[in-house]
Amino acid sequence: MARTASTRRGARRGMAGGSRYRAPALDKGLDILELLARETAPLTMTAIAAAIGYSKGEIFRMLQVLEERGYLARENDAGYVLTNRLFMLGMERPPIKSLVEAALPVMHRLAREIQQPCHLVVPSEDQIVVIARVDAPGDVGFVVRVGHRLPIVHSTSGAVLFAFQDEPERARWLELTDKAGIRYRRRQFIGQADAIRAQGHAALPSTAVDGVTDLSAPILRQGRPAGALTIPFVERHPQQVSLKRAIERLHAAVRDISRELTA
Repeated sequence: MARTASTRRGARRGMAGGSRYRAPALDKGLDILELLARETAPLTMTAIAAAIGYSKGEIFRMLQVLEERGYLARENDAGYVLTNRLFMLGMERPPIKSLVEAALPVMHRLAREIQQPCHLVVPSEDQIVVIARVDAPGDVGFVVRVGHRLPIVHSTSGAVLFAFQDEPERARWLELTDKAGIRYRRRQFIGQADAIRAQGHAALPSTAVDGVTDLSAPILRQGRPAGALTIPFVERHPQQVSLKRAIERLHAAVRDISRELTA
């Protein structure tokens, strides 16, 4: 399991920041949701209780309520998983909704132009989350599912979002990453982000799939990154559109989306 009970309790105290007001039941519910959001496999009640530092009796009713409200689901006897209900609520926030509405027509155009898929990414605390995607028009393409999450420091899209932040926001993101216990090479990540900012985009080999180059550039709203548009560029034979051409069309796409957001 990624984090121990003592780590979770420490994180709760840190986030509370000495607040005068406590809501124990709400704390338990949020701890459960935050834990399951980071897990890739179902967790049993016993595992959840151990991870967040409560007894099974203390979280039994909370799990029932979260399941009844549609935030959790049970996968047979394997345990509990997070549903997409929280994700869908987040998608209804006006800034996110307007970003997706502005981006999707341009993303469809981009996919047709370069015959490659693309997806839209936004930051979420110490992680990135995919909020929209357009598949390749042809029969070959690398698909990243909507809702997919990765640590900011472990993804090309995250490096792009970090690259175009101001220094106080960069420091805040690094602090969140450290608190989450995510391992990475800080100096290498910052150097990579600085290089991305200098050239205006990222073009890095995928860490997940051979033969895929992650192309990514920022969508700017009032000079700050509202999201990153990313192309998992698949090497094909023969190649219909070159990598250089795909980067050119990516820059045109993020300019058009940025212009739409500020219109």
